Amino acid sequence: MTTFNDREKGFEKKFAHDAELKFKAESRRNKMLAEWAGAKLGKSGAEIEEYVKEVRRADLAEKGDDDVVRKVMADFSAKGVNVAEGEIRNAMSEFLAKAVTEIEATR
Repeated sequence: MTTFNDREKGFEKKFAHDAELKFKAESRRNKMLAEWAGAKLGKSGAEIEEYVKEVRRADLAEKGDDDVVRKVMADFSAKGVNVAEGEIRNAMSEFLAKAVTEIEATR
């Protein structure tokens, strides 16, 4: 029975570790996305830092990425910046891949 319990604990640890890495990668991706979008919106310095916080908060609204996409799309629309949803999603994918690579490099 000990082997089964050890194995179960190992799976639980791996699940928790993977969830933590996913959270870190998505948070880093959102930072990169906010910096990219903020630049397109004409933000700089402290405005970008505040925008990063706004985008990260938006990601907590619901499960998945749609809440972040909606927030960035709404901000672009409000400022008259013409960026397609597909471009935002592509940027998110690229930034996520970059974030994962950066996190793995520090491990």
